[in-house]
Amino acid sequence: MLRLSALYRYPLKSGKGQSLQGIGLDKLGLDGDRRWMLVDEGSGRFLTQRAVAKMSQLSALWNEAGGLTLSAPGYGTFEAALPPVIEEQRRGVIIWRDTLRVPDAGDEAAAWVSEFIGQRTRLVHVPVELARTTAAGYGRDDDKVAFADGFPLLLIGQASLQDLSGKVGRPLEMLRFRPNLVIEGSEAFAEDGWKRIRIGDVEFRVVKPCSRCIMTTVDPQTGERDPNREPFATLQQYRSTPDGAMFGQNLVNDGNGRLEVGMPVEVLE
Repeated sequence: MLRLSALYRYPLKSGKGQSLQGIGLDKLGLDGDRRWMLVDEGSGRFLTQRAVAKMSQLSALWNEAGGLTLSAPGYGTFEAALPPVIEEQRRGVIIWRDTLRVPDAGDEAAAWVSEFIGQRTRLVHVPVELARTTAAGYGRDDDKVAFADGFPLLLIGQASLQDLSGKVGRPLEMLRFRPNLVIEGSEAFAEDGWKRIRIGDVEFRVVKPCSRCIMTTVDPQTGERDPNREPFATLQQYRSTPDGAMFGQNLVNDGNGRLEVGMPVEVLE
């Protein structure tokens, strides 16, 4: 039987992940998932572990009021309040091909993250009403996403990670691949053939395979890059397509609800 074996949330894009036992869903996926982001102060362009590997050591805990608690070794803790959605406090930001104006968390937050990153950086938040539309050509016209790369949710099968670990020659951490949902009980890469699934009372559309990048080479515990570019190098050898090396599936949830680790997973199509 298929079951939901793990749940992860990433309140800050490219920050540390949180392992959860249960969580609600809204229009943008898991409650509080990737609603916050760091951007370069000058250009407004988003920052991730692709360029700033030390972001893997930045902890960001989401609270029920929508705020964020930031912490990192040697930098203490900072409480960022949810900024109001008013034009005067919005900042123009760029994430991939999208340009939008979203609330800025203010100068104190900027000073804290700038010290950690080592360059002038701003902390921004996206409310539901200012969210982006998912990547064109996939899903529906009203599908929305916060600051995740392209879609609100990512699913990986536990057996798929075990298959990749075997080819790399060592156990790999699931958090290298930053899924929201982990499914056990299926064969390796069975998720590649799914189109719709149900977990609890919520249905999900499987809309696109996830193309991986150099970020998978960052050790989530240490923030160090693998000198042999693993596991990305192995993915390129046996999971390569014209659109990239694929690992995991992007999902969109149809409706709200709640997920709990251990829930059965039903493949509808």
